[in-house]
Amino acid sequence: MPEVDTRVVIDGVLNDDVWSKALTLELGYETRPGENLPAPVRTEALVASSKTHFYIAFRAHDPNPPQICASICDRDNMFDDDRVSFILDTFNDHRRGYMFFLNPLGIQGDALDSTGTGAGDSSWDTIWESEGRITDEGYVVEAAIPFSSLRFQRSEGEQTWGLGLGRKYSRSTDYRMAHTSRDRSESCYLCQVAKIAGFSGATPGRNIELDPTVAGFVTEEREWFPNGDFEEAGSESDLGLTARWGVTPNLVLSGAVNPDFSQVEADAFQLDVNAQFALFYEEKRPFFLEGMELFQGSLDPVYTRTIADPAWGVKLTGKEGANGIGVFATRDELTNILLPGSQGSSGATLDGASTAAVVRYRRDIGEASTVGLFLTGRESDGYRNGVAGIDGNLRLSPSNRLEFQVLGSQTAYPKSFALAYGQPTERLDGAAYDVEFNHDGRSLNWWLAYREIQDEFRADLGFRPRSDFRQARGGWGYTWWRDAGHWFSSMNTGFGYVHNEERDGELLDSFFDYWFDYDGPLRSNVHVYGVLGREQYRGIEYDDRYVWLSAGAWPTGTIHVRVEGLVGDAIDYTNARPGDRVQIGPLLQLKVGRRLDLVLAHTYERLDVGPGRLYTANVSYVRAAYQFTRRAFLRAIVQHLDYDFNTDLYSDGRGPAFRQLASQVLFSYKLNPQTVLYLGYSDNHFGFESIDLTQNDRTFFAKIGYAWVL
Repeated sequence: MPEVDTRVVIDGVLNDDVWSKALTLELGYETRPGENLPAPVRTEALVASSKTHFYIAFRAHDPNPPQICASICDRDNMFDDDRVSFILDTFNDHRRGYMFFLNPLGIQGDALDSTGTGAGDSSWDTIWESEGRITDEGYVVEAAIPFSSLRFQRSEGEQTWGLGLGRKYSRSTDYRMAHTSRDRSESCYLCQVAKIAGFSGATPGRNIELDPTVAGFVTEEREWFPNGDFEEAGSESDLGLTARWGVTPNLVLSGAVNPDFSQVEADAFQLDVNAQFALFYEEKRPFFLEGMELFQGSLDPVYTRTIADPAWGVKLTGKEGANGIGVFATRDELTNILLPGSQGSSGATLDGASTAAVVRYRRDIGEASTVGLFLTGRESDGYRNGVAGIDGNLRLSPSNRLEFQVLGSQTAYPKSFALAYGQPTERLDGAAYDVEFNHDGRSLNWWLAYREIQDEFRADLGFRPRSDFRQARGGWGYTWWRDAGHWFSSMNTGFGYVHNEERDGELLDSFFDYWFDYDGPLRSNVHVYGVLGREQYRGIEYDDRYVWLSAGAWPTGTIHVRVEGLVGDAIDYTNARPGDRVQIGPLLQLKVGRRLDLVLAHTYERLDVGPGRLYTANVSYVRAAYQFTRRAFLRAIVQHLDYDFNTDLYSDGRGPAFRQLASQVLFSYKLNPQTVLYLGYSDNHFGFESIDLTQNDRTFFAKIGYAWVL
């Protein structure tokens, strides 16, 4: 690969000298829906590097440029558009890939593939440059990735990296194209990408990044609801600093003092009426996302949203040869605890702050296998929780993989807390086991798995809402593939069996499940999932039979419609009796021009029991986002909850109705993921049987962040 000594101007115009010297690669294969057919349109990629940057450009030819799907949107929101992509396996070890995406206007998306399968986590963000433009022949994009944004081998000489190139060409069918052919019998995507040699003397520079932030909010609430006056309920302004230092090209030390760990993006409501277990929310905070792939495990021993309000944090992550290491410690001002059980979970909060620490070691074995060690600890006055264990992800053949994890824990609660929440007052010792075998072939896939969580196992830095159970599961699926022009591009069907029981042998649930998936013209898809089985709750067995359906399509490149629905058996968990549940959720997305994106969605659910209707729940969601430029947008979200309860059929004394209307308006100016300005407003209205929707609170917030890269 050519190495240059000049800086490239990233403007979407390929007139720099570097592009005349660059290595040119053609994306000549259609990998979906066809299997390694000649690509339907021509795409060229040009690659080069300097001592400090990796450069890439694409010429994406198109026979009908007016049909190109491209919107001016916020970064990571461009995945529905036409796009080109590339993935860098910087250690050439088939285990981790940095993924970069560009729509025709140069809007960025990035993700981290931590499995080598080509499936990325888009919550990962980094700093890079890009630009693009639509031409009479198609579109052109170019990008520059600074080596300070990557982790790579420590070497003075030539290096070999894996490079995967892709393009999504969206018409009635979503065509996927690549530079190399793709073997569908091979689950490891990074094992199949091209290899490029070069990068002599590649350096991240001083690789120091300082991210100071200023954040503040003011909240007003009614002194008493619903007629009290608004009074200030809280205000805060904070100066924070997060620092990151690349000690070597592959080892990063980061720390934060009084950091801004806020999440300006509001979590969308999840329908939690009649729910058994705690809900899982995605991590979005930058400090915890650094090196996140190292801390993943099948039993979720690390779930960083457990750390709610840290005063400081420090982290070291990296890889040396075949050895990966991740260590972090935090001081949390709010100690939230999840209390698991076999048939439900609950949350609690300890008085006082706590200190948490995690140590992770992972060793590469063979071409694409790993084994590792987990240690976690959390402690405060009278409380401690520790977890230790081993895990492995073993690639036995191109289509066969074995994963396992074994964990043990010790936990002690303060006596007053244990008595208040029905927990043992003595030390708890428990263990958890998980093993799964997967065969993932071109058309046939099947799996067998076993999991056991002991009653006294606690992973308070993880997400483990269920304990005291054993689970055996297995399944089989088959996929049919067709080329473009057929009435389907792929169909998959299969069935499985899952058996859960308490460790004393008492049944929890046991069921057969089945599914059918279809992809076809107009980028349409249909998913059907059904269950036939039995479930036990509070010593009584119930039928567990239901069918879930999801169907969607893009009638045009600017209109997306989808509907989801469920019908079948359910349990009234509050009153322990059988019921019949119906749920339906339509969604409409409209892209008006290149700048306005509208989403309207609704979820309706009802549960009927023997005497009549138990509840009706409605959740409505409206989102409008207008993109002034690629860096600035204004977004408004309104979410409405409407619950109606038949109080005659409830035993817990709840009221007959609950309403909530929540709104948020956000202005964002974003140069990169860390250099941002947020200005926003949010409020909540509540209503009950005899009280109309009334505003209860309002919050004004602002955040300024700056990425100072040295």
